[in-house]
Amino acid sequence: MKNTMLKKTAISSLALLMLAGGATSAFADGGRDKGQGGSRGDDNDRQEDKHDKDDDKYKVTWQFEDEDDLKWAMEYIMRLASKGVFTGYEDGTFKPNQKISRIETLTAAVRLMGLRAQAESAAEMNTDLQFKDADKIEKKYPWAVGYVAVALENDLFAETETEVKPEANATRLWSTILLVKALKLEEEAKALNNTKLDFKDAKEIPAGAVGYVALALQKGIITGYEDKHGKTFRPNQPVTRAELAALLDRTDTEMPDQDAQAITGKLKAAPADGKLTVVKADNTEAALAIDSNVFIFRDDKKAPLSALRAGDEVLVRTYQNKIVFIEVTKSAPVVTAFTELGILNTVTFNAQARLATISISRVENSQTVMLTFNVDANVAITGDASLLKPGQLVQVKGENGTAKTIEIK
Repeated sequence: MKNTMLKKTAISSLALLMLAGGATSAFADGGRDKGQGGSRGDDNDRQEDKHDKDDDKYKVTWQFEDEDDLKWAMEYIMRLASKGVFTGYEDGTFKPNQKISRIETLTAAVRLMGLRAQAESAAEMNTDLQFKDADKIEKKYPWAVGYVAVALENDLFAETETEVKPEANATRLWSTILLVKALKLEEEAKALNNTKLDFKDAKEIPAGAVGYVALALQKGIITGYEDKHGKTFRPNQPVTRAELAALLDRTDTEMPDQDAQAITGKLKAAPADGKLTVVKADNTEAALAIDSNVFIFRDDKKAPLSALRAGDEVLVRTYQNKIVFIEVTKSAPVVTAFTELGILNTVTFNAQARLATISISRVENSQTVMLTFNVDANVAITGDASLLKPGQLVQVKGENGTAKTIEIK
């Protein structure tokens, strides 16, 4: 067995590439829905593979053509994308309802373990695979040979598996086991093998897999279903790309990586010069550059950068010191500015002898209109304050019904 070096990675990062895996050019035929655009020729596949190896960065594609189908999962998908770079399919879709295959998921897991370079090395690519379907892998998925070899070296396969089954759907149980193994939690999982699972279909889960499911449940990586028949796990149910996004997004804080971080707080001001400042709960400020492909989630839908306002409470996710995702968790009050000119009627004072309210009147369409405003504690009064008496002409300016300045004319 070759010596390997594993990087500490976030579970959510694993989720990212498990999803992105089906969309990147490296997956060629395997990741493409034949019913939606068909497959490309071998020459094109080879060109895509070469480009993917030459450029170690993924291209970000936020403008998915099938966004209407992503409504419930969009936030999950974009949170995962904030851990790295993410793409949709070449036809501009994400295909949220498409089932994800085993070869896509395996390849993604290996990459997230920090073993991409090893998997694409000549030594691994020339591995003589011992699986029964090795010929199929070498002919149809030649780019995946090294990934399969590295996955085997890192115990991502069960000892009894004789086939890779590249095109088989990744099921809930299989994905759960793979996720736990990729995170090197196998021993912890085995220690839970005698756990009694509270599912109506628990007998469908092999005894040797019970601990993996128990650990995943314990860590909040996966949950069951509540239906009229009771609580079920559905171990053999295929996982769609959107479902996988939701499932793995819940694991986001398990093992945070060093390339991404989450920041919560209030926006100090609207975005300016490609930067944003967030005031955190401890009143410290984080000034960050905004990635050109930033995704903004507001009122349960995608929003433009211009929709951000000072005072918005936000969850900001960064990747490589740039903001790539912003979720507005609570909107700032809408500011309605006003300027009113009229005759002073009355003023009231609070217990501290400060102005509390001011009332003015003006004639509008031959009718006298009375206006009353609260007065800001730091109101600015210009002119001779001694003239602030009923009958004096004044101009009141402020926001949201509160006077900020009073000018005595």
